[in-house]
Amino acid sequence: QVQLVESGGGSVQPGGSLRLSCAASGFTYRNYLMGWFRRAPGKEREGVASIYIGSVTPYYADSVKGRFTISQDNAKNTLTLQMNSLKPEDTGTYYCAAVSWSATPLADYGYKYWGQGTQVTVSS
Repeated sequence: QVQLVESGGGSVQPGGSLRLSCAASGFTYRNYLMGWFRRAPGKEREGVASIYIGSVTPYYADSVKGRFTISQDNAKNTLTLQMNSLKPEDTGTYYCAAVSWSATPLADYGYKYWGQGTQVTVSS
């Protein structure tokens, strides 16, 4: 079955950077959509960034556009999220997710597989 494992979370000051990784395995379909979502305490889970495996066109939430970059290394089956210029409102648990059919890129209800999450804390 599909397995997703996130890593790279931590605590940083505002303006700092973190790089999250998602190791994926068990894919059986040719065209997967994969993305990053986050949940802050007391808030709804929201889409951050996503991309179809093999595609060069990413999708970003307006709140992170210009600061975050999603990328993929298909040889290593790894999805990454480079986060720069971090703000306190970026704090939350970040999840990697995937689906084997078409879905709304930044809507969590369309994703079938989820990782366990990695914590990101931005504070001064």
